[in-house]
Amino acid sequence: MSKTPLLDRIRTSADLRAHPESDLRQIADELRHETIEAVSVTGGHLGAGLGVVELTVALHWVFDTPRDRLIWDVGHQSYPHKILTGRRDRIRTLRQGGGLSGFTKRAESEYDPFGAAHSSTSISAGLGMAVARDLKGEANNVICVIGDGAMSAGMAYEAMNNAGARDERLIVILNDNDMSIAPPTGAFSSYLARVTSSDTYLQIRDFAKQLAKRLPKSWERRAARMEEYTRHLWQGGMWFEELGFYYVGPIDGHDLDQLLPVLKNVKDATQGPILVHVVTKKGKGYAPAEASDDKYHGVAKFNVVTGAQVKPKQNAPTYTRVFADSLIAEAKKDKRVVAITAAMPDGTGLDLFGREFPDRTFDVGIAEQHAVTFAAGLAAEGLKPFCAIYSTFLQRAYDQVVHDVAIQRLPVRFAIDRAGLVGADGPTHAGSFDLAYLGCLPDFVIMAAADEAELVHMVATAAALDDLPCAFRYPRGEGLGVERPEEGVPLKLGKGRILREGTAVAILSLGARLGEALKAADQLGAMGLSTTVADARFMKPLDRELIARLAKEHEVLITIEEGAVGGFGSHVLQELATSGALDRGLKVRTMVLPDEFIDHDSPARMYEQAGLSAQGIVTTALAALGRDALASRA
Repeated sequence: MSKTPLLDRIRTSADLRAHPESDLRQIADELRHETIEAVSVTGGHLGAGLGVVELTVALHWVFDTPRDRLIWDVGHQSYPHKILTGRRDRIRTLRQGGGLSGFTKRAESEYDPFGAAHSSTSISAGLGMAVARDLKGEANNVICVIGDGAMSAGMAYEAMNNAGARDERLIVILNDNDMSIAPPTGAFSSYLARVTSSDTYLQIRDFAKQLAKRLPKSWERRAARMEEYTRHLWQGGMWFEELGFYYVGPIDGHDLDQLLPVLKNVKDATQGPILVHVVTKKGKGYAPAEASDDKYHGVAKFNVVTGAQVKPKQNAPTYTRVFADSLIAEAKKDKRVVAITAAMPDGTGLDLFGREFPDRTFDVGIAEQHAVTFAAGLAAEGLKPFCAIYSTFLQRAYDQVVHDVAIQRLPVRFAIDRAGLVGADGPTHAGSFDLAYLGCLPDFVIMAAADEAELVHMVATAAALDDLPCAFRYPRGEGLGVERPEEGVPLKLGKGRILREGTAVAILSLGARLGEALKAADQLGAMGLSTTVADARFMKPLDRELIARLAKEHEVLITIEEGAVGGFGSHVLQELATSGALDRGLKVRTMVLPDEFIDHDSPARMYEQAGLSAQGIVTTALAALGRDALASRA
C-alpha cells in the first residue's frame, strides 16, 4: 500500500485544488514524507523545505498557480513546490547531472516564474511582475515568499520601500523561521489575523481613512495614529506599516486552519501591498532536522530512520578548513586581524575562527555590500580585515569593492571561497567571474591557490600586505593532500614558480587546475613533447619575467584558469602583446571557462565539459602544434 495515496493523485496544482479542504492536512503530511525520502537519496537543502510544507500546500490550493505568480526567494525551500507542480517523477534527480535544479528555474517549469538562488530578490521581481500585470490589464495575483534571513539584505528593504509607495496589489509572505518579530498568541491572535485580513475590514479601514482626509488635518492625524496604535498594540508589525504595507499576522505557518482563511482573504483584497507574517520551524516534522536546523539546512545523502548523513570519507582537508586554520594562526600572532562574513560562518569556515576570537568575528547577515564597506572602515582605522565571501556572492558588492576599497587603496583582504565550478549548486553559485571583475582594478593584488600549502602562504601574504587591497581565491571541496607548512610565509608579490621543466610546451596555471596541468604534462611527455608546468600564483601583479622566459623557450604557451574570459589569460595576452613576444611566432592558447552557464553536475564532469581537464589541455596543445609538427617528431 502506498504511503502517499492522496499525493499519488496530484500531478499539478490544479489536481491539488480539486481536493476538498479536509484533505489538505493529509496531503501536507504525505508531501513532507516524500520530501524527506527524496532528499535522503540526492542530498540537498532539507530544513527550509520541511518548514514550508503546509504553506506550500495552502498557497497552491488557495491561489490559481501558475496563472497567479508564486515567487520563492532563494528557492532552496522549493522542493515541496516542485513535487506539487509536475516534477515529482524527477524529484530524485535533484542536483544531479541532467536532473532538477536545487533552486527555482524558469526554464524548468512554468510554475517557476522567476529563477533564484541568491537571496532577497523576490519582492523586487514580484513588484516588477505586478506592475507589468497592471500595464497589460490583467488581474492575476503575485505572491512572494521571503524568509526572515533574506530580510537582512538591503535589496529587500529597497523593494519594500518602492512597493509601499505604490498602489499595485502585491502579496508578500514573510516566512519567519528563526526569530519571530512578534510571536503568535494563541486563538485570539489567529482570530485577529483572520478578521484584519478580511476584505470587509480592509474596506472599513479604507473608508475611515477617506473620511479622516475630509476632516481637519489634526483630526486626520489623530485618527490614523489611533488606528495604528490599536492594531499594533495587539499585533506588532508597525515597521511594515510605516513602509506602506498592510500587515497581517503573525500566524502559525503549520496550522492550516490559520493559514487558509488568511490567504483567502488577502487573495480577495483589492488594494495595495500586503505582508503576511507566517511563523514556521525549519525541519518541521523530521526530528533530526528540528533538533539541528543548521546541520540539516543542507545535507548529504542520509538514512531516513537514523538521520545519519552518508558523507564520503575525506582524503584531505577542505580548502575552507585550510583557510580557517591559517587565519586563526595569523590572528594569534596579530591582534589586528579580524574576520567578516555575510551570513555564512559555517560555509566560509569563520565559525571556527569565531570560537577562538568571538570579539574579532563579525557576521553582518545577508548583506555583502555592507560587509565590504564595513571591512573598509575597519581597514581605514588600522585593523586587518579578512572579508570571507563566496565568489558568487561577492558579485553583489562590486560597487563597494571598487568605490570603497580599491579607489582608496584600503587593505581589505578578500578570501574568495567557492572559486570556479561548484557542482550541485550549479551556475548560480559558480565562482566564474571574480578574476575578470577584480582584475581590472588598479593596485589590486590577486592570488589563486593551487593547493593547500599555497593557500596557507597566501593567507600569510594577505596578512602582511598593509598598503594595498588583495584577494586570494580557492575552490570548494578537498585539497590535493599536499602537506601543509607549520607556518605560512608571505610570498614575494608577483612571483610564480616552475614545477617541471620542458622545452616544447609551457603550461602556465593559475589556481587549482595545477594538478590537471601536471597530468597533461605526463601525457604530452609520453608523446615525446617535453612540457614545462608553472604555477603563476599571482594574476596581479603578473610575473613578467616568468612569462617572458616561457614565451622565449617554448613553441606553445597555454594558460589555464578556473574563470571566465577576461581574467588571467587575457592579462597574459596583454603582456605578451605589449612586450612583442607574439611577433616572434609564439603560439598562445588561453583556456578559460566557456562563454555559457554550465548546468549542475559533479565538479569533475563540469570541468570535462568545460574542456579544463588534463585531456582538454593535451588536446589544446596538440591542436596548437599542428599535425605537421607532430609528424616531424615521430
